[in-house]
Amino acid sequence: MTAPMRVGLVGVGTISAQYLADLPSLPGLRLTAVADVLADRAAAVAAAAGVQALAVDDLLTSPDVDVVLNLTIPAAHASVATRAVAAGKHVYGEKPLALSTAEAAPVLEAAARAGVRVGSAPDTVLGTGIQTARAAIDDGLIGTPVGAAVAWSAPGHELWHPAPGFYYQPGGGPLFDMGPYSLSSLVTFLGPVARVSASATRSDRRRTIGTGPAAGTGIDVSVDTHVVAILEHVDGSVSTVTMSFEVWATRAPLFEVYGTAGTLGVPDPNRFSDPVSVFVAGSDAWRELPVAGGYADAGRGHGLADMAHAIATGRPHRASGALAFHVLDVMESITRAAAERRVVEITSRVERPEPVPLGARPDTW
Repeated sequence: MTAPMRVGLVGVGTISAQYLADLPSLPGLRLTAVADVLADRAAAVAAAAGVQALAVDDLLTSPDVDVVLNLTIPAAHASVATRAVAAGKHVYGEKPLALSTAEAAPVLEAAARAGVRVGSAPDTVLGTGIQTARAAIDDGLIGTPVGAAVAWSAPGHELWHPAPGFYYQPGGGPLFDMGPYSLSSLVTFLGPVARVSASATRSDRRRTIGTGPAAGTGIDVSVDTHVVAILEHVDGSVSTVTMSFEVWATRAPLFEVYGTAGTLGVPDPNRFSDPVSVFVAGSDAWRELPVAGGYADAGRGHGLADMAHAIATGRPHRASGALAFHVLDVMESITRAAAERRVVEITSRVERPEPVPLGARPDTW
C-alpha cells in the first residue's frame, strides 16, 4: 500500500474549514502541518487538527510535506505555488489558479521542469452532479450538444463573509470567484473554448461588510460586478454565461445544456451531488436521472485526493493545472473582451478531463 501523501495547508481563512472537515476522511492524504500569515490563527487551527503549526516558509520546505494545499487569497496563489514548486512540492490550490495567465504560466512551466504536479479547484466537477450530467451528454441522451446557458447571481458576498474585501479586487468579482465552477463544467461537457465576447459593468451601490467584527465597514470595488459573456467552443457549440454580484432575486435557470434531442438541467456546479434532470424531445415532462458517475459523497479536497492517486499510479489528474489555466485564460479573455468591446481568441487548449466512473473512489480508480 502506498504511504499517504503528506499535506501542508497554507492559509486558514474561511474556505479552510471545509477542507479541514473533509481531509481526515479522504484516502491517500494525511494533514501534517498548517501555516498562515497570522501565526496565532494557524496555531489554533493546528491544535484543533492535531498537527504542527509552522511559518509559511518553513512549511513550504518541510520534509514532512509532500503537497502544499494553497488556500491563500487569490493575490497570493502564484507566489505560494512558485515557492512550493521550487522546494520540490506538489501544489493543489484554490481557484483561480493565479490573477492572470502571465502569473500562472511560469508556475506550470516550473512544475513541469521539477517533475511535480499542479492541481486546482474547483473539484466540484468530480462529484455525482456534474459527472452524471456529463455521462448523459456523452451517451447522447440529448443528441448533439448545440449550446449551454449559465446564470449565477447573488447580491454580493459581503452579506455573509466577515472579510470580503478581496472579492472586490483583481482575482475576485463574480467572474473570477464563481466563474471557475461553471467554466470548468462547460469545458468538461463541451470541451475547450475557442473565442469569447462579453460586456460588463458595475453599479455605484455602496457595499459594506454585513457580519463579523468589521460589520459596517465600506468596501472598495475594483472589479466588474455584472458580467455577461458568449463562449464559442472548439466543437462549434455556443455557451452564454452571466456572473453577477448585482442580483437580489432571479428566476433564470441556473445551468442548462441544449442538444438536438433534448435539454439537460445541470445542478449547481458549486455543489457536488445535486440531481440532474432531462427533457427529451417528444416527452411531456422533465425527469430526474439516476446517478451515473462521479465520486459519491464528495467534498472539498476530492480533487487533491484524485491527484494523489494519479501521482501514485502515473495517470493524469482531473482537476489539473492545465484545466485551471484554460479556465483562467477564458476569464481573462472575457474581461479583455468586455473592456475592449471585441471578440478575443483563446490561445490555450486543454483536453476534457477523464470522466469519473460510477462507483469510483479517488484511491482505487
